[in-house]
Amino acid sequence: QVQLVESGGGLVQAGGSLRLSCAASGGTFSTYTMGWFRQPPGKEREFLGYITRSDRIPYYADSVRGRFSISRDNAKNTLYLQMNSLKSEDTAVYYCSVQRESIWAYWGQGTQVTVSS
Repeated sequence: QVQLVESGGGLVQAGGSLRLSCAASGGTFSTYTMGWFRQPPGKEREFLGYITRSDRIPYYADSVRGRFSISRDNAKNTLYLQMNSLKSEDTAVYYCSVQRESIWAYWGQGTQVTVSS
């Protein structure tokens, strides 16, 4: 059973930056494709991007491409989301997930990011 724990959320002013972390345990982290999602208040969960297990090339949704960056440290079993030039509309609960057999199968509990304007 894979367990994921997100951290690094908080309150930040518009234009600022945050780096979220997602610590994984209970599996072989280096073999997983990992993704980031978010859920703004009152809205559906939104896909942000993913990073593959082998070549580590990230893919981003249009809404965050150029501002957000996904990386991973397989030695630390940790996934990262660097968020720059934050906007009020980035306010959401942010989740990491593990992809297994083309399904986002495991989820963390989420970390709150609030951007004040």
